[in-house]
Amino acid sequence: METTEVLAPQISSIVSGHGAISALAYGEWTVTVGVDRLRSLLFSLKDDSHASFEQLIDLCGVDYLDYGKDSTQANAGCTGPRFAVVYHLLSVSHNHRLRVVVRLEEESPTVDSVIDIWPVADWFEREAFDLFGIIFI
Repeated sequence: METTEVLAPQISSIVSGHGAISALAYGEWTVTVGVDRLRSLLFSLKDDSHASFEQLIDLCGVDYLDYGKDSTQANAGCTGPRFAVVYHLLSVSHNHRLRVVVRLEEESPTVDSVIDIWPVADWFEREAFDLFGIIFI
């Protein structure tokens, strides 16, 4: 059985309780969550024994300012908030990977810090602030 198939029931049960949306694309799961539910979702993904995403591999900022303006792009016409923070998680014990995306408005790109969940996030959060002005509180 594929890793993505094994992960599907665990992700669905955790995600549904946090008002998030999950999708399988390019062989990896992506979960999109609102900024107000991000921390509780990340805690659940880390602490749930069926998920056990104990490692943050990467955290990066994304700026969608010009995204979709070129009609030759695959997702031409993409709308929504300008900024996003993307968390790449790894479950070492289950050998699963997961991408969590939270979109942020341009006027106030602010999101809760996850340093208390994964201390390695410190460097990544500083980098996202330096490059995009995303504020982690």
